[in-house]
Formats: sequence, structure tokens, C-alpha cells
Amino acid sequence: MAAPCLPPPPDPQFVLRGTQSPVHALHFCEGAQAQGHPLLFSGQGRDLKLCLWDLAEGRNAVVDSVCLESVGFCRSSILAGGQPRWTLAVPGKGSDEVQILEMPSKTSVCALKPKADAKLGMPMCLRLWQANCSPRPLLLAGYEDGSVVLWDVSEQKVCSRIACHEEPVMDLDFDSQKARGISGSAGKALAVWSLDGQQALQVRGTHELTNPGIAEVTIRPDRKILATAGWDHRIRVFHWRTMQPLAVLAFHSAAVQCVAFTADGLLAAGSTDQRISLWSLYPRA
Repeated sequence: MAAPCLPPPPDPQFVLRGTQSPVHALHFCEGAQAQGHPLLFSGQGRDLKLCLWDLAEGRNAVVDSVCLESVGFCRSSILAGGQPRWTLAVPGKGSDEVQILEMPSKTSVCALKPKADAKLGMPMCLRLWQANCSPRPLLLAGYEDGSVVLWDVSEQKVCSRIACHEEPVMDLDFDSQKARGISGSAGKALAVWSLDGQQALQVRGTHELTNPGIAEVTIRPDRKILATAGWDHRIRVFHWRTMQPLAVLAFHSAAVQCVAFTADGLLAAGSTDQRISLWSLYPRA
């Protein structure tokens, strides 16, 4: 009996083409920070800027930008808790530093710098978050040596460190409800890890990929699915609990560098082809 014919993958709903350099970072900002309509952060290309896009109906304009002090591969992270102010983590001036800024004033809060003997290399990816029981911001950072490190931002100290990959950690995401995270690297595997009540990180398993190179991995806000941005020009979608592959999206003509979800499930992907694609996948129940 012939196998059933599967429907082709969908086309993107929208494409943004206003960037002047490859798109290396995306983040949707909603609620109080967005003043009632969705905003999208993009950037961190060679122009050393993070751009803020207005995505209200009929608009696709850049309304603000943040100038950076470092040229590198490290992606920024935002912690937005529903207040008029929010926190932004970006690569710092030193090659191993992370700079913490208060937004939208762009005021410097602190710089996180590992001890000289840690030998972590450059930070490659950042993820700010807060535990439900504490207002203190925490930072998960992936480094050039393949390690994932948990920082206490207020204390400016390292809480835990694990070796997840043989290659540099290109990106990570963390599910604070399940205390479970995932990271991707320049290699061919995704690593799944957890955080216990003592703030100790532990590797739980790996998921092998067809092609090497994951630029970003992000979990949808409902914690049902996750998406990866691949150097092979593909966006891949997985079930978060089981890591079962669900879809492969082929639209971009160059490496996909970043993926981000809105609160209602819209997926954005940015590429070195200087385009941002917007997708509607597996609608939330």
C-alpha cells in the first residue's frame, strides 16, 4: 500500500525586508513594553545595532535601536516582566563579558565577567529569566568551550556550569516551569538539560540532527513545541516533551540565524538572506 501523501509545508504569512544586513537576533515584545501592539527586536549584524520594529496592523517600521560595543556571534536576550522597564543582556566590550542594560533607557546595570582561570571563551548565547519564587534575574549563557553557565545577575556570580557540547554553544532556551532547557551547537546534536532546586545544572540527554549547525533554538510560550534555526537554510519544529520532529520549513536562501515566537504562537525567522519570515504553525488550543 502506498504511503499517504503528506501536505507540503506552509508558506510564511509575511516577509520583512527592511534590514540592511543579515538578521542574527529576533525577539517579540508584547504587553506594557509594546504599548498595546506587538513589537519585534531584530539585528546584531555587522552594523552593531539591535532594531525595534512596530508590527501593528499595516506597519513594519523600525522605531528604535540599541548600539552595541562588540562584534561577535553572541545573541542578546530580553527579560520583560510586564513592567514599563525591562532588562536586556548583550555581549560586552571585553571578549568574555556580558553587559546587562535597563531598557528602554539603555542604562548599564552591570557587566558579568568569568574568572580568568575558567577558560570559557566568548559568550555565544544568552537567556535571561526569573524563577517564579524570586524577583532576582538569572542568566543562562552558552560559551565557546561548549559549556552552559548559570549566572546570578544581582550577585554577579556563577551558580553552576556544565559541559553540554564539544563545539561552541550557539543557542539555548529554558522552560522555567519544567526546570528543563535545551541547547544547540555547531555540531549535529541538541542537548537537553535540567536545573535542580540547588541551582545545579545536569545534562539529561541529546537528540541527533541530520545536518550540523543550529544557530538558535526557542520554545513556544505554551511549552508544546520548539523551533530551531539551521545553517542548512531550514527551520525545524519539534515536540518539546518528546523531541519528536514535526515539520521542516524551507523558505530562506541562506542560513537561518534566529527564530522567535509571539505569545499567541506566531513564529518569526531571520536569515543571512536579509529577510524575516513570519509563520502560523500548529495553532494553540
